[in-house]
Amino acid sequence: MAAGKAVLSSCGDMTSFTFGPHTIRFRTSRHLRKYTRVKEWDRGYIVVDAVYDTLGEVEEYIDLVPVLEDLYFDADEFLSPIQEVCIEYA
Repeated sequence: MAAGKAVLSSCGDMTSFTFGPHTIRFRTSRHLRKYTRVKEWDRGYIVVDAVYDTLGEVEEYIDLVPVLEDLYFDADEFLSPIQEVCIEYA
């Protein structure tokens, strides 16, 4: 993975955000099929297009700061080197 690049993905009702050696996982809707496009990245706030089996494709908003703080991460330190977020599925 390129320096400054993080990866967003999902599997079932879990979303994964990976940067460097850390993978942060958190629950999402069980109806989420996949993320399709990152529209905006702003230091922990992500705007993405996501496909749901009940709604089709919709714009979704993810705020990583509270997730990181709940896990006792220094959110500013963790997020500051991230320049880009991409979506990857195996």
